[in-house]
Amino acid sequence: MARLKSLTPSSSLDVEPLALGAQRKRLGWEIGLLFALSLGQSAVYSVVQLADKLSRGPLVSATSTLNAPQSTREVFDLIYQLLDIVFSLVPVLLGFYLLMTFLPWAGAARLRPWRGMGLDWRRPVRDGGAGLALAVGIGAGTLGLYAVGRALGITTAIIPAALDAYWWTVPVLVLSGIRHGILEETLVVGYLFRRLGQLGVRPGWILLISAVLRGSYHLYQGFGPFLGNVVMGLVFGWVYLRWGRVMPLVIAHALLDVGAFVGYDLLGKATGLG
Repeated sequence: MARLKSLTPSSSLDVEPLALGAQRKRLGWEIGLLFALSLGQSAVYSVVQLADKLSRGPLVSATSTLNAPQSTREVFDLIYQLLDIVFSLVPVLLGFYLLMTFLPWAGAARLRPWRGMGLDWRRPVRDGGAGLALAVGIGAGTLGLYAVGRALGITTAIIPAALDAYWWTVPVLVLSGIRHGILEETLVVGYLFRRLGQLGVRPGWILLISAVLRGSYHLYQGFGPFLGNVVMGLVFGWVYLRWGRVMPLVIAHALLDVGAFVGYDLLGKATGLG
């Protein structure tokens, strides 16, 4: 299996310093603690929620609700929704801080790790086009897998948006979709690929670890979404290894989530989709 350098000629991954000795132990703790505060915690809760749903009956009769109301009063629901979005992005900032302060890579990316992983607007046309193409391909596959999963009884009914109809509902759903794109792609791809590379993990294993982690925090939706997100993780990880840029992945993920959230809010409730 090839090393990172041969797979990512256009990225900065080939100049990563490798962790040695005590550094490896520190990196392991850093990765574990960061994900325990973010998506790793979500994965644990997701497994427990799946077990809870399975203990109640068939998954086909269960429901998974995203973007649920957090208060019966409009102003406080808005405040809670915005606070949830803002604070869920704090682990991204923490990840950047850790990348800057421990085993930083060479060049200007040392002070701006988001640029080192390609989270910037240096290539808006290329990134936008790639993100759109990924969103269309993954979106079509996701709809197909959802239908198959429902037919097989291994996927819950998914309600992408259950917010009440306020003037701020659609903007908040858009922000929520963007939030998921930034959080997941920055940590599960940009950060994790870099840190595992510094630990000397081979690219194939990095791809698999990242993809399984992505699938695990979607397990509360059933086994179908788990498998679908593993496949999505493999595709997104391969793209990152080839291009060394996380921005197309953020755009694709945001488009997928915004389309699902807003589309369901505007059309799904009226047509009974889900």
